[in-house]
Amino acid sequence: MTRPLILVSNDDGIRAPGLRTLAEVAAEFGDVVVCAPTEERSGFGHAITLRASLRSEAAPEFGPNWYAVSGTPVDCVYLAALHLCERLPDLVLSGINPGYNLGADVFYSGTVGAAREGMIRGTSALAVSVEGDTPPAVAVPFIRELVPTLLERGAAGERHLLNLNVPRSGAPRGLHVTRLGYRCYDDQVDKREDLMGRSYFWIGGPPSPLDEKADADIGAVSRGYAAVTPLELDITAPDLDDWARWIEQKRSS
Repeated sequence: MTRPLILVSNDDGIRAPGLRTLAEVAAEFGDVVVCAPTEERSGFGHAITLRASLRSEAAPEFGPNWYAVSGTPVDCVYLAALHLCERLPDLVLSGINPGYNLGADVFYSGTVGAAREGMIRGTSALAVSVEGDTPPAVAVPFIRELVPTLLERGAAGERHLLNLNVPRSGAPRGLHVTRLGYRCYDDQVDKREDLMGRSYFWIGGPPSPLDEKADADIGAVSRGYAAVTPLELDITAPDLDDWARWIEQKRSS
């Protein structure tokens, strides 16, 4: 019987410890191909390289069927699924990212971007993140819990995209299914000058402390749960009728 084929990627680069941990867990459930960026590509979201070439090199020093790609996390999944893998993967795993991907982070995150590209390619996917500098191993029990279900439902023709976040405690309260919350950051623009007197900018800021009273994924991890959030490709607003009525009124006025 053919074992499932699992593609593993990340946004932290081929050398990231979390990638190794994720690949080792994946090998418990199927044959593994690892394809990751040559360097860190955090914050690249769903960026894809369309106007430049990509280079892929085997990385046997990390293991068999490991590849490093000179592109984004999405590039890695796209290239691996359509070229490096012998067939379409049965599952894409992305991570394990050292830092939460909560709320609107999913739009910026290369970790989630790689997983989302797996779903676009036609397979189920799981993005995995842990709190701060937490050892990636704290996520392993929850990965082991979710992967068999994703493979089973995938074999039945279903596709699912899950975003898993595990707190530093290892989530003693277990796994909790959540919606996306709203994560706050101390956003800022820092204007500086180089030695020639020309302006340049640093944007962004650290996340605000998590609120235990918050709902959704943010509140869950702050209360000691591992939060798993099912995501969809369709981000259309649920109420189309209101907009349809507004446009019709504008046309008739």
